Amino acid sequence: MGLRSWNPLHSRDGRQSRLPLYENLNAPSKERDSNDSYDDSDYDGYSDNSSSPGNSRVTSASVSTATPMMSKRTFAVPRRQPLTYRLPNKVVRYLCFGLTSFILIMIFTLIRASHNENKALAEGKIERPPPAPPSWETFPFLTRYYGGIRNLVPFSQNDPEYPRSKGEPPVDKLSYVNNSNWKPDVEERNLPASKEYIRYPQSVFQVAPEQFQECFLDKANKVRVPPIRYYEGRPNGFPEPVLGSYELLGLPEDICFERYGRYGPYGFGYSVRSGGLGTGEHGEKEGFESTWDKVPRVDWTGMNWADTQRRCYQANAARYKAIQPKQPSPHGFYIGEGPAAVTLQTRDTPLARSLQSTNATVKEKNSEPASEANPVEKKLPRTAIVIRCWDEYFWKEEDVMNIRSLISELALASGGRYDVHLLVQVKNDAAHPIWADAATYQRRIEETTPLEFRGLVTFWTETQMLSLYQGIFDLFTRGPDLPVHGVYRGLQMAMQYFAYQHPEYDYYWQWEMDIRYTGHYYDLLTKVENWTKEQPRKGLWERNARFYLPSVHGTWEDFKQMTRVQSEMGTTGADNIWDSIPGADKQQQTGRGEKPIWGPERPKDPKDWFEPEDDPVPETTYEKDKYVWGVGEEADYITFNPMFDPEGTTWGLADDITGYNTTEGNGMPPRRAQIITASRMSRRLLMKMHRETAFLKHHAFPEMWPGTVALQHGYKAVFVPHPLYVDREWPTELFARTLNNGRNGATGGSRTSVFGQREHNLIGLTWFYNSGFAPNLYRRWLGLKVNNDGGEEFEMTVDESKNGTSVNQMRGGEGRMCLPPMLLHPVKDVELPVEANPEDTLEIPESDPGA
Repeated sequence: MGLRSWNPLHSRDGRQSRLPLYENLNAPSKERDSNDSYDDSDYDGYSDNSSSPGNSRVTSASVSTATPMMSKRTFAVPRRQPLTYRLPNKVVRYLCFGLTSFILIMIFTLIRASHNENKALAEGKIERPPPAPPSWETFPFLTRYYGGIRNLVPFSQNDPEYPRSKGEPPVDKLSYVNNSNWKPDVEERNLPASKEYIRYPQSVFQVAPEQFQECFLDKANKVRVPPIRYYEGRPNGFPEPVLGSYELLGLPEDICFERYGRYGPYGFGYSVRSGGLGTGEHGEKEGFESTWDKVPRVDWTGMNWADTQRRCYQANAARYKAIQPKQPSPHGFYIGEGPAAVTLQTRDTPLARSLQSTNATVKEKNSEPASEANPVEKKLPRTAIVIRCWDEYFWKEEDVMNIRSLISELALASGGRYDVHLLVQVKNDAAHPIWADAATYQRRIEETTPLEFRGLVTFWTETQMLSLYQGIFDLFTRGPDLPVHGVYRGLQMAMQYFAYQHPEYDYYWQWEMDIRYTGHYYDLLTKVENWTKEQPRKGLWERNARFYLPSVHGTWEDFKQMTRVQSEMGTTGADNIWDSIPGADKQQQTGRGEKPIWGPERPKDPKDWFEPEDDPVPETTYEKDKYVWGVGEEADYITFNPMFDPEGTTWGLADDITGYNTTEGNGMPPRRAQIITASRMSRRLLMKMHRETAFLKHHAFPEMWPGTVALQHGYKAVFVPHPLYVDREWPTELFARTLNNGRNGATGGSRTSVFGQREHNLIGLTWFYNSGFAPNLYRRWLGLKVNNDGGEEFEMTVDESKNGTSVNQMRGGEGRMCLPPMLLHPVKDVELPVEANPEDTLEIPESDPGA
């Protein structure tokens, strides 16, 4: 078919002869003019009819007579244009080739651009746009944390600024101000008297007093540490804790501490000439002299805390278990060794000698038969407070008074039940070869540690840990600059080896230099340890995985019941919200309920089990237990943050665990983690960690390794819901959903966990690794300015022009801040104004007037 087929005037029968309509076929042929011949296409219809066989009148004669006399005129018939036009094949081929080439070039260009962009992002060459601010930044700041001792009200009459119940009217923050201007010319003002904490009715000293020999600071047993002091009540409108509970742990909530009553006994508030720290001598300090009413100020010059702790223990050694022999140092034959050999002169020598005589006396007493009148008293375990530090740490006056308070309130106030140690990392052991020379070891201590704390130091290095725990497969989860034996990822190794070297302790508190407590340390740790001892094991791991908000969850019993229902029945979350939708992937669906943790949770591969015969076994089944198993049992692991399941979370260190068989369908081993390494670990747990790391090459990130070992071996681990405060007016229901947003209402086990990409929601708490509220609150409490707020003028003067609606609009004049007991972390680099040291001042001779 050609283009002619589209002409409607063309005959359909192409095989017909093209003859003129009236041409006589029998007539002699003669040439005609071209105009005499007609195109049959003009009369197709007529021609068909005239040539039909039914027309009998058409004869040869009539044909001849019908011949036109004149030639017909030819008319030009316009042709219609075709609807389409077929391009030549050559052109079509070129167009297809060009189009295909263009598509391929675009594909490869996009692939190349994507690769370059990903590479630039990985190398940090592209600046990402700042993310949208989190929603909590729109919540207003709370102001009544910064009230003072001139505006105290009884705890029962306090109307807390936060949290507020539904339906309560908005808070008029000016109603909290007492409007009493502090005038310097007035000598007597309405300021309540402070009291000694050891006389507080709910303190551990009154609730559970212990009988032991009093410990003194000096060898003559004459110098006592002044007791810290408190004020009754709280600043008007002081908020309640959003997390945790005072009542649950037995901690005091109806009192508060200001800076002189808390740190005055340890050198704060008087000069260096008088034996103090030379700080805290300026600003608002009315009533601070009461700290030394009964016990005079202590001259801390020349203090030796190692000797003080030894003397305290020796005076009360009969109360405690016999000390286990120290681990022998591996070495060959030494000619001086023997029964009468002189021990090496180390810092532990006086303690070792005294302990030998003390233990001999104790053995003689114990060898006597016990009578009914004199029953054998149960010996108490002892605990080490191990504070982590490093040799290049810059000690400040605030650090000194904090360590003094730790030793005084734990070692001395307990009668030697606690000892305080400094576990110090030498960062550059190439420049300081402490292991090669004892003199270098001692010299490095003298170069880096204040005189009074030098006897507490135990050094460790990364190369030492590398030699102890060889063969660990390093995943380098944080890059080559942070190896598994380093301080960031291998911190627990130093703690494990410290416990191995110190068998005289049953428990070890791992503490940090940037932790502060505004109350009494002995009261805190004793009540925490007693509370964890009474916790049953049933549902314990499930409770450990959740934050406790009393304003949302109700009483502790309500919280326990809620936890059990959520764990057994399950809740709707991000990991299972689409399970009931038709067409969902059934293979990816998991049951909402969880199997309760009852006994050891071992890895799937039996080759990853380590000494399972030593693990505790449940006394009965989970269903038959009546919350009995575990009551009265000391906890092997105590933490101040929930122990969450890192599986499925966005926490960046969830997979930093090595040495386990994760192939052949075994998957990751069961594990638990908790943020901030501050915790108490039993010797049983630390020795299991030590041996498992050394022999089986198992290890995990320091915040995950203790909880993982406790989980896999069935040890008792307890999260303590201590009181935590928040800096903004979070809606409590929203806060609870944000914190416990993991699997089945827990904090972990899901990508929506608060630990990981959502940790910014915890910055406003008083206890978190990167809290911004804790250091600011602590500095304000010490009388310092923060963000141009607070300070001496704020404490002493009322500014009537301010409306009190925000922190920078507070009127002030309420005196020194007064905080209830609370744990704060992190508190770093606190710079206090210090008077010049008289030993450093230059003596300028008087000039001669006659010169």
